[in-house]
Order: sequence, then structure tokens, then C-alpha cells
Amino acid sequence: MPSLFDPIQLGAITAPNRILMAPLTRGRADRNHVPTEIMAEYYTQRARAGLIISEATGISREGLGWPYAPGLWNDEQVEAWKPITSSLHAAGGHIVAQLWHMGRQVHSSVIGGQPVSSSATATAGHAHTYDGKQEFETARPLQIDEIPRLLEDYATATKNALAAGFDGVQVHGANGYLIDQFLRDNANFRDDIYGGTSENRVRLMREVVERVASVAGADRTSIRLSPNGDSQGVDDSNPGSLFTLAAKALDEIGIAFLELREPGPEGTFGRTDVPKLSPQIRQVFNGPLVLNSDYMTAEEAQAAIDSGVADAIAFGRPFIANPDLPERLRTNAPLATSEMSTWYSQGPRGYIDFPALETAAA
Repeated sequence: MPSLFDPIQLGAITAPNRILMAPLTRGRADRNHVPTEIMAEYYTQRARAGLIISEATGISREGLGWPYAPGLWNDEQVEAWKPITSSLHAAGGHIVAQLWHMGRQVHSSVIGGQPVSSSATATAGHAHTYDGKQEFETARPLQIDEIPRLLEDYATATKNALAAGFDGVQVHGANGYLIDQFLRDNANFRDDIYGGTSENRVRLMREVVERVASVAGADRTSIRLSPNGDSQGVDDSNPGSLFTLAAKALDEIGIAFLELREPGPEGTFGRTDVPKLSPQIRQVFNGPLVLNSDYMTAEEAQAAIDSGVADAIAFGRPFIANPDLPERLRTNAPLATSEMSTWYSQGPRGYIDFPALETAAA
């Protein structure tokens, strides 16, 4: 079996190791969702990852409700991303943009309109807004004649990502956001071609990925799914059947890789009452399969690769405080920790002030 530190081909991207940096929402863009200069240093510090999957990045104002998260729907955002990707590439890194539509997980005070979803539903709990947390609102269902516009938003964001210097894109289809809201039968109550049967509920995911791949190329397109659940109240009565069907559709498209977010017992935002479905998905998806399951050690990650289920591992939280995580894992060096209070704050604290091993030693 390959080592965690061996290179891997992820579509058109040759990753120097199998330690991917998972998308991490950090909230360092400005109020207009334009990336800021500090983000160049943050990503460049982490260039030793086999591949960086960027923080979730909005495809449209409608779909981006997280304060200070970046977007990719206008020229100003594209221009602000260019020095970030350029700096990362100069350091030898690779990065794909994760394309985000949050669906009902937004608030009108942030997006300037009523949230949209598969059906007229609301998430329990509170949304993050510029005025603190506010109760989630009931979304309106997307109409069939709006789907072409949504697909065009994904296409535009993909074109913008490539123009900004990203090496590819990842569709965010996990964690209870818009695509997940269409996939799951406890959020999708439609009676048209996008609802009802599993085949119908997979339709939007497939159409989005096909549209993105038509722009970027399938070998520069990937997707993240969360088959065994999430913390946003989105679930399904038969996830094994649903996500096996979804994985088959993705395999037919020939995407670069599939990432699965599978919360474990100690997951930061996890749930554990649904078994991990990666072994079933491995049987039907023939491309590289990347697992993200709150991995914290090289031993855990290597065991997943040795099992034959995973081809690479996406690490999340450890990359926050350990910009040189691959080297720390390779040398069995101690891992630094971060304060959750800094994860979504503005400024350098808890963002770019973690030294690499050699800097700390000096």
C-alpha cells in the first residue's frame, strides 16, 4: 500500500503527498466578500500540503451568508484571489477553490433576500450574521425555471476560479448546504424531477458537477459529500442507497477525486449514529477517494490508506495551528493547538501567527 507521504495523481494535479488540507472557513475576507492580503500569507504558509482545498467560497450573493467569507462571483474578488494563488504556486503548492451555495443556511440580513432551498424548510438553530446570531428563516423552494440560472452561477464561479489562478474546483455538496438539501429526503419534499426518488434527488448534484466539469474539465473537478450526516439537521431515510447512487453518477462523469466528510465520535461538529459509508462508496467509485474524518495522527491516516478505502486524507483543524503539518506528521513532531475563538475572527491572531518547525527551533 502507498505511504501517506507518497505522491498521488488527482486528475490533472500531481500532489506531492497524500495529506490534503481540508476546507476551513476562517472569515478573513472583507464585508463585500473580497479576499484580503493576509490570506496570501495564510495559504502560502501551508503550501506543503499535497493539495489545498480552499475555504468554502461563495458562487453568488444569494448563496453566501457567512460573514467575511470570500466569494468568486465578481471581478473584484477574482483580482483579489490572484496574488493569493500566485504566492502559493511560487512556494510550490496546489490549490482548488471550493464552490459554496449555502441554501437555507443563510440569513436575509447577510444575503439581502429570502434564502432558497429544495423545499420550504428552515434549519433549527441560529445563523451567523454581521449582527450576531439570528434564528434561521424559512427558505423558499427554488423553481424549476431557476435551475438554469443556478447552474450558470456555478459555471461563472468556475470560470472565475480558473481566471484567479486556482488549479481546479471542488463543489461543496456536503454539510447540509444547498446540494445536500436536494439530496436528502428529510429536506427535499419536491414532487417534480428534482424530488421524490433517489434518482431525482441526485439530479441537481449531477447537473452541477457536469456543468462545472464542462468549464474546468472533469480532471480539475471534485466534490465533497457527507454521506453519514452532519450537524445541520439534514438527513436521509436510506443514506447507503442514496450515496451509492450519487457516487456512481460521479464516477461516470470521471471527476478528479471525491472527498467524503465522515464525522467520527470526537468530531468537532460531528454525529455518530449513522455508520460511515466510505467502504460502500469505494465499491462503486473508481477514482481517488479522499476521507476527512477528524484525523489527527499519521497512524490513523495511514491505517485508512492501508485499508484500501482511502487514497488520501484531508486534514482540517490540525492545519490551523500547524502550517507545516506534513513535515510534522513525517517526523512525528508534536502538534500545536488553536483556540476556537480565533477560527472565524478577523486579523492575524490564530491565523498566520503559528510558526513552522524550523522557525520555532530558531
